[in-house]
Amino acid sequence: MSMYQKMVNVIEQKVTPIAGTMGSQRHVIAIRDGFIAALPFMIIGSFMLVFIFPPFSPDSSWGFARAWLSFSQTWREQLMLPFNLSMGVMTFFISVGIGASLGKHYKLDPIMTGLLAFMAFLLVAAPYKDGQISTQYFSGQGIFTALITAIYASEMYAFLQRRNITIRLPKEVPTGVARSFEILIPVVVIVLTLHPLNLLIESTTGMILPEAIMHLLAPLVSASDSLPAILISVFICQILWFAGIHGALIVTGIMNPFWMANLSANQTALAAGAELPHIYLQGFWDHYLLIGGVGSTLPLAFLLLRSRAVHLRTIGKMGVVPSFFNINEPILFGTPIIMNPVFFLPFTLVPMINATLAYIATKLGWVAQVVSLTPWTTPAPVGASWAANWAVSPVIMCVICMAMSAVMYYPFLKAYERTLLKQDEERSAQENENPVTVN
Repeated sequence: MSMYQKMVNVIEQKVTPIAGTMGSQRHVIAIRDGFIAALPFMIIGSFMLVFIFPPFSPDSSWGFARAWLSFSQTWREQLMLPFNLSMGVMTFFISVGIGASLGKHYKLDPIMTGLLAFMAFLLVAAPYKDGQISTQYFSGQGIFTALITAIYASEMYAFLQRRNITIRLPKEVPTGVARSFEILIPVVVIVLTLHPLNLLIESTTGMILPEAIMHLLAPLVSASDSLPAILISVFICQILWFAGIHGALIVTGIMNPFWMANLSANQTALAAGAELPHIYLQGFWDHYLLIGGVGSTLPLAFLLLRSRAVHLRTIGKMGVVPSFFNINEPILFGTPIIMNPVFFLPFTLVPMINATLAYIATKLGWVAQVVSLTPWTTPAPVGASWAANWAVSPVIMCVICMAMSAVMYYPFLKAYERTLLKQDEERSAQENENPVTVN
């Protein structure tokens, strides 16, 4: 048995079942749905950073730049409001999204479940002192707390419903009113469990629950921003995709809480005029490692357009336009790349090499860091610049990554092309030897 076949067997027998289980796990799905629900608000909020912090030097003498800088400084408080009410309260949207997703899974009212999850988060993350509510943990600092409390509240609601511990009104009562009474007991249970727990942790450690959670996870959050973390996450994604499993959904589902916490920290540092602390964020993943889609296949799509094999040229024509927007299923399944041993090495190594180059260049200060959340369908050079507050250096980095991808894919593509051309020649020879006769 060849080494490749052994690897395929391991993937099919060991990796695929585990990945399939993880991908269908209700809490993983709920977390993913929560971030998807929050995404539009966070993208618009991040976009406001462009107006708040123009991509010009403070000592610029260009009239347009001076006018923009003056406008942003004069109206900064007003411009910050949309940002503060979107990125600044991202945990609100995430909590409701997770609760609604779990509510659908358990056949509960999604709206009520989402609101219950939201209340559970506020109970522990919004301390009231001196007549004011602290908003410190409404953004990235409270993401892990939002995940935990939303899951706990939703699971508790489902548990009580399964045990029929609820208030049921006669059928004559309007549905909306009946649902409001059904959730009364879950609300009481959430209050009587989370609030005392938060007070106990505060009296014991001097930290409320979100602060304690971030303190415990600090080493993990720090490790998530390292080059090994990038390479491991990319490798897992590529291996799963090569086996035909949507690895990006699994990896991003795991990494999203870390990315959002780090993005919030970068945005806070940007607002304070401090050095940005984090490199590995979603913008880094989307625009350096997934250029044209998983495997960075946009350069490959261009190469396919000039292939001598009719099949590959056709796939190139079908896939090049979607690849501009990071949709590369025509390339993955049409070429095919999935389960094709010829493309295993470049498909796996290209994004890992791009990750290494981009990380080192960013670490050395040659490439601007990510401060905004962008739609994953944004073409790579544009998205990379947008994510870094319209800096030019990410565009250059994208071009370098695309060139590197093309260089690595090219010899494997030519080898595969020769195989296809040889098969076509053999097929034509067979047809000439055995012509079809029509009576």
